[in-house]
Amino acid sequence: MKATDLRPGMAVKLDGKLYVISKFEHRTPGNLRAFIQVKLKDVSSGANIERRLNSGDDVDVTTLDRRTMEYLYSDNTGHTFMDQESYDQLTLDDEFCKDEMLYLRANTSTIMLIHEGRPVLIELPQVVELQVTETSPGIKGATATNQLKEATLETGLKTRVPPFIEVGETIKVSTTDGSYQSRA
Repeated sequence: MKATDLRPGMAVKLDGKLYVISKFEHRTPGNLRAFIQVKLKDVSSGANIERRLNSGDDVDVTTLDRRTMEYLYSDNTGHTFMDQESYDQLTLDDEFCKDEMLYLRANTSTIMLIHEGRPVLIELPQVVELQVTETSPGIKGATATNQLKEATLETGLKTRVPPFIEVGETIKVSTTDGSYQSRA
């Protein structure tokens, strides 16, 4: 497959290792040739690397099993997910889940990419809805644009929200950068 046809969530083999593409960007800088900048997650070690590919490069793409999993709960052993079809439960450690857990509430469905029976990556939706648990009160009459305040959400994620957002409200948050999108 050509490098220009790659997309996030695809599995590729480079230098004999299996990687999953977590970020894909097509760049055309000034009068130079276009290239593809990809952020890859090494399946075996979990390390993230960035790689630059030429537009015409051929890349070996591998298929991954995509399963709908429901996040159930977290405890001191890890984060427990349940397969929606077979009802098998799977517990993943903090190192595997890292930032993804900041966007998942209990009983939320998500897509898990699996290779040879082993989970590789949790695929999050573009936007998730989370409840505000802590934020400073809004200032009356503060109508200046782009004035944001710090807020903590139910999963522990910290983001900046407009001054009219109150504790207890549900907001939409982007999973790519953790930014406030709108009220739910």
